[in-house]
Amino acid sequence: MRQGSAEPEVDAQASAPAPRGPRRGRTDWRKRAEILLLAGPAVGVFVFFVIVPVLMAAFYGFFRWNGFGAPTDFVGLQNYVTILGDSTFRDAVAHNLFIVVASLALQGPLAVLFALLLNQRIRGRSIIRVLIFVPYVISEVVVGTGWSLMLQDRGAVNDLLSSVGLDALRNSWIADPQIALWTLMVIITWKYIGFAVILMLAGLQSIPDELYEAASIDGASFWQMQRSITLPLLGPTIRIWAFLSIIGSLQLFDLVNIIWGQYVSATAGTSTMATYMYLNGHMAGSYGYGNAVAVVLFIISLAIALGYQRFVLRRDTEGALTGMAGSSTKEPRP
Repeated sequence: MRQGSAEPEVDAQASAPAPRGPRRGRTDWRKRAEILLLAGPAVGVFVFFVIVPVLMAAFYGFFRWNGFGAPTDFVGLQNYVTILGDSTFRDAVAHNLFIVVASLALQGPLAVLFALLLNQRIRGRSIIRVLIFVPYVISEVVVGTGWSLMLQDRGAVNDLLSSVGLDALRNSWIADPQIALWTLMVIITWKYIGFAVILMLAGLQSIPDELYEAASIDGASFWQMQRSITLPLLGPTIRIWAFLSIIGSLQLFDLVNIIWGQYVSATAGTSTMATYMYLNGHMAGSYGYGNAVAVVLFIISLAIALGYQRFVLRRDTEGALTGMAGSSTKEPRP
């Protein structure tokens, strides 16, 4: 009877929350001070170099301004009305969207196939990895200049086709509006696929070998293992790469400007929102209009990025946060 009556008191004492003393408060303030000390410089740099320029661009976008002195000719939303009503800008947006879709469709499958190949134990795979990654680290100026010289009407590509008896395939690769955009996609794929392959290889290295061994014992073929094990577990890496590829495609400027120049990209059908901003803002001396284009480009990129994070990356981030929450609230075992 005495033991039975003592158990509820013990349980009540064990379940009672511990009083919060001054030591707990000092610990919380110390953590906050550490966070402020470590994150403060990064937040300051982000605000100064990202938030402030965006706000300044939004301010200048309401003026007709030539870049000299303080803006005084207030035009309100006229710059934005002109942008949205310009068919050249709409064509540039369509080109950007095409580049986004084509980059995902071309680079994604090729990167996964190359990563699967280079993840095998084959002779010379280290050299192949280096050769695939080298174009990514080459400057865009060098890449654009080299390809523009090779793709001229009398360039190396047409000369090579003639030397092997394929004169029918000779073409104006960068001047013909029918194929210029596809030429750009070939260059982009050659330039940036190395980055995608490195990401996929890193994702493959994180997949346990025991899963493949168990599937092999069960009689699964190589392609069945890739479909049932590799692709599902490689999903987070693919989604992160796709996000980076989308943002980069929306902001594409340097390759197009170097290969086609300021004025040819629109007639060749390869103009982008960034080249439109450069041509109609900086080159035309209309910096107020150029800032308005920059704001529109920022809004489009931000909307797509937030939408992608909301509908595609949400389960990855939720899983990470759920895991962190579960690990932080897990009670210690006796």
